[in-house]
Amino acid sequence: MYSKRQQERLTVICLVHSALVLGLLQSGAMGARRLRGGRSERRASLLPSAPHRQRGDTTTTESFALDFTAVEDNMDSFMTQVKNLAQSLYPCSAQKLDNDMKLHFLENTSVTCNDGTPAGYYLKESRGSRRWLIFLEGGWYCFNKENCDSRYETMRRLMSSSKWPQTKTGTGILSPLPEDNPHWWNANMVFIPYCSSDVWSGATPKTDQNDYAFMGSLIIKEVVKDLLSKGLDNGKILLLAGSSAGGTGVLLNVDAVAELLEEQGHPNIQVRGLSDSGWFLDNKQYLCTDCVDTISCAPTEAIKRGIKYWGGVVPERCRLAHEGSEWNCFFGYRVYPTIRRPVFVVQWLFDEAQLTVDNIHLMGQPVQEGQWRYIQNLGIELRNTLKDVPAMFAPACLSHEVITRNYWIDIQVKGTSLPRALHCWERSLHDNSKNNKAPPKGCPMHLIDNCPWPHCNPTCPTIRDQITGQEMNVIQFLMHMGFDVQKMAQQQGMDPSKLLGMLSSGS
Repeated sequence: MYSKRQQERLTVICLVHSALVLGLLQSGAMGARRLRGGRSERRASLLPSAPHRQRGDTTTTESFALDFTAVEDNMDSFMTQVKNLAQSLYPCSAQKLDNDMKLHFLENTSVTCNDGTPAGYYLKESRGSRRWLIFLEGGWYCFNKENCDSRYETMRRLMSSSKWPQTKTGTGILSPLPEDNPHWWNANMVFIPYCSSDVWSGATPKTDQNDYAFMGSLIIKEVVKDLLSKGLDNGKILLLAGSSAGGTGVLLNVDAVAELLEEQGHPNIQVRGLSDSGWFLDNKQYLCTDCVDTISCAPTEAIKRGIKYWGGVVPERCRLAHEGSEWNCFFGYRVYPTIRRPVFVVQWLFDEAQLTVDNIHLMGQPVQEGQWRYIQNLGIELRNTLKDVPAMFAPACLSHEVITRNYWIDIQVKGTSLPRALHCWERSLHDNSKNNKAPPKGCPMHLIDNCPWPHCNPTCPTIRDQITGQEMNVIQFLMHMGFDVQKMAQQQGMDPSKLLGMLSSGS
């Protein structure tokens, strides 16, 4: 252990090194402005800049509020220098600079998980930052006593807080490391565990008549209220994000969060949504099966039953648009037109969860021709529902969830990464607030793959054979699914070898 004098010395060393890091950041930014010109598009797409600030705006300060756009030209060299300096801060590790999010239970103990245990959230504060990211966890749902009982036995973590750990490490867009999270790394990070099994829509407490509480929508509101006393009251931007059921939860709750903040006297906090893998279709299943559990039940029937069982709440504007059939509001393309706040949609064109509920299982026997057509049509249907969404990112990949994955910065659509697209969206919102309606030049935010097959995008996540665990390339994967190269080439009017070359390159 260090003596008091040694601790003081280490503190001075840390401060000196921090000053050097900041000096490097600022001098690097100014130097890059002078050298601006030969920009590498690939690096620009992978590494978006930090939040923009108005020139001359001295009303508020934010820690590390620097504009990285200028250093994108030399970002590799720049980040190497920063990392080297950061590594020289090793003595500061004695002071345990903790990046983990810490568990807090709600102050309002009447808002609970399914089994009546207290609901809560994980928080990592970022002193000086006025940006807040609240993430809603996903994890399917249950819609009657039988499958909720089964869920409680097999996935209790998603229905109870009794065994939640005291800390949680953020990954992807929740990471505090700039190399993993180039735009949001310095935000206040909040992770809300999913323990209501209701797609974040319920408002029903546990009683003698109700075996389970379904309070997802209330949990979100109580977390926001608790955060106001932890710095959110001075916030500028709140990004409500979520994946899978959490992504649908964003669509259902983003307006309600903004309205709550207005009611609490904070109308200037800009509320936005980021929905990942929550844009489900209410399409017809490939094979119709009895509605026994979440997996086998058609999406529309499961939600119809669930919304009654949960006492589900949907946005008022969507409720009025679909009065008597409020279940429609759980499907992205139906609820989205009624949402007033800006929402960025991230959706795989061949979402594994969508295919599962449609009774398409890809990793068993090779798929039949009818299944193959169904899969291709799914991609077409998703493209059609997303065409009028101005801010979206839709790779032609077979996967589910992305924004909290470590590889989230590697996925690209038409040469632009997801962090870059999100940054472009934020720039457009910033510019629009100044009545500049023109989108930022060279900064795309409506990105959707045109290629027609699963994993035809070469930046898609790796697929592994579920039996052998071995990685599969695109051609191996398509062959595994029963893809007939000769027949497909004939249908497309091209030579089979040319088609194979296109698949290999992701064209």
